[in-house]
Amino acid sequence: MVSFGAAYEMLEVIRRVQEEGTCWCGGTVWHEKTAMRISVSSWVTTEDDIDRSADAVIRIAREIAG
Repeated sequence: MVSFGAAYEMLEVIRRVQEEGTCWCGGTVWHEKTAMRISVSSWVTTEDDIDRSADAVIRIAREIAG
């Protein structure tokens, strides 16, 4: 799980990553903090898939943070 920013920012990152379709992610609450659950693993997942997913999450989070 990852978490950054305020809850509304976290939910917007999740929405935009899902909309983009790079990887699966969903929202959750962990220790009373809004967080993102990410899944990029299967028998066909490559290191490139993981890198592309991380890049998308980071890029979108930076766009939202301004």
